[in-house]
Amino acid sequence: MNRASANFDPASFAASFAQQFPSASLSAQDMSQWFKAAQQLFGALPGSAGPSSFAANGAAAAANPFAGLFELFGKSGAMPQPTSLHVDPARLNELQSEYAREFAELVASFNQPGLDTAPALGDRRFAGEGWRNPFYALPAALYLLNGRFLMRMAELVDADAKTRERIRFAVEQWVAASSPANFIATNPDAQQRLVQTHGDSLLAGMQHLLVDMGKGKVSQTDEAAFEVGRNVATTEGAVVFENDLIQLIQYKALTPTVHQRPLLIVPPCINKFYILDLQPENSLVRYAVEQGHTVFVVSWRNPDASLAHKTWDDYVGEGPIAAIDVVRDISGQSQINALGFCVGGTLLAAALAVLAAKGQTGRKSPVASVTLLTTLLDFSDTGVLDVFVDEPHVQFREQTIGGGLGQPPGLMRGVELANTFSFLRPNDLVWNYVVDSYLKGNAPQPFDLLYWNGDGTNLPGPMFCWYLRHLYLQNELKQPGVIQTCGVPVDLGAIEAPAYVFGSREDHIVPWTSAFRSLPLLGGERRFVLGASGHIAGVVNPPVKKKRSYWRNDDVGVEASDWLAGATEHPGSWWTDWSDWLAGYAGKRVKAQNAYGNVAYAPIEPAPGRYVKAKA
Repeated sequence: MNRASANFDPASFAASFAQQFPSASLSAQDMSQWFKAAQQLFGALPGSAGPSSFAANGAAAAANPFAGLFELFGKSGAMPQPTSLHVDPARLNELQSEYAREFAELVASFNQPGLDTAPALGDRRFAGEGWRNPFYALPAALYLLNGRFLMRMAELVDADAKTRERIRFAVEQWVAASSPANFIATNPDAQQRLVQTHGDSLLAGMQHLLVDMGKGKVSQTDEAAFEVGRNVATTEGAVVFENDLIQLIQYKALTPTVHQRPLLIVPPCINKFYILDLQPENSLVRYAVEQGHTVFVVSWRNPDASLAHKTWDDYVGEGPIAAIDVVRDISGQSQINALGFCVGGTLLAAALAVLAAKGQTGRKSPVASVTLLTTLLDFSDTGVLDVFVDEPHVQFREQTIGGGLGQPPGLMRGVELANTFSFLRPNDLVWNYVVDSYLKGNAPQPFDLLYWNGDGTNLPGPMFCWYLRHLYLQNELKQPGVIQTCGVPVDLGAIEAPAYVFGSREDHIVPWTSAFRSLPLLGGERRFVLGASGHIAGVVNPPVKKKRSYWRNDDVGVEASDWLAGATEHPGSWWTDWSDWLAGYAGKRVKAQNAYGNVAYAPIEPAPGRYVKAKA
């Protein structure tokens, strides 16, 4: 009987498995239980419930591959009820016809006499040799077919953009979780590993699972292989100031002379600063020091319950504003250069607007230039994160961790933030590690970037809730005078310093077009540069690697699409362009000083300091 049309039988499955792996000692009952467990999940995809339902359900699936999709939407609290969704019948019929055609082509490709090796599936989840067996390749191919059309179906829903994006996100999570690669009963590579290790891989996988359950997250790397200050965040320096929320690090000069004006870097408070100082060869901090800048970096504290009351105003005042004051004092310069990355850029911009409103009239701006890397100032389009933000969600956070309804303020846990960001790319950052670690029993490999990614930080509830409501939900930062911070109305247009604004072309957290919208909000001269890749890789792109490229167009008074159409692509890293630009605002070169701080701000401890070492 041809495999493509055979009904699935657990006993036959077990016999086939035993023939392929003679040393296995798995009974038909074991295989049946495994397969049923996987089938309950994998079978949720219409027409792809596994080999057992291929023949019985194939025709029905071809007629309507989307049965059950609306049930998914109705079960999700954030999704609209099925009755509120509508799909144009003509477009639905067209999509169903395309599905039926591709379904028939798929059946034909597997319905070849003597077929022993299945066609390559073109998906790295199914790239192993075991997936060339038609017995496993067929359900995987059906899964890919249904997943692709479910995503297209989500795009057809007649709804506002936010609802449609939420539907797309829910379907993406469902499809990613339903992959046959995620279940040992339908993953031949995991089964072979089980046999080769005489069951040790399953035991190791269960141990990995138990450890991760204790952590509350899926491990992505060998965390024991790294230590902050030993093999990540190793650029030499000293902590010269600290308060409740930050330590300020000053780095040792690496050149005989330095620019007069120092550079202050404000990283995001939702991550740790050493993404900008992972290794010497890809450290933006070290690169800036090597270019002759005296570099200071804000290291945000990882809040515990004692800091749960801290607000957005506290983060602005005790963060960038405090750091600017100290750097000016230590350097003896009335103006410094400042760089903000992601949320750090938002905080820096808010701080500069506060300083502009608080007594800077008649005086120079405290910064000679400002650099904003993948920063949101206009929250009109917040990318995929928008699916998590609406009035009910914000109210829920305000009532649980924001100190609302008479409840004490709490913390937005770092592990929750980390898991949220991981599920923005579920196949790459979640299920890939589930399969390798839990099903195959492999220990995670050491990778510094993933170590940083898992080294999360908490946020005080009041600060987080204010940020969600006033920026993400109500988009008030861009409106002059609408919000007050540190006791004064905020107007970003009062920031008259020249600005270097950078966006990453494939950024799913801060879309580059949203970074571009920062330009008209700022009051000084502006340059916009677009880098390749995503939110992190686009920023951390050292010139020595000679990777990727960047785009420049000095005409910033146009729409984003027109800017890109007129932009010139340059090979290599944007760091060199930024360095040349920054040098124009850094002042003359003077002899480098070996000492850290000054009389008022003596060194406290060596870099990277103790704040960055605190775990969430």
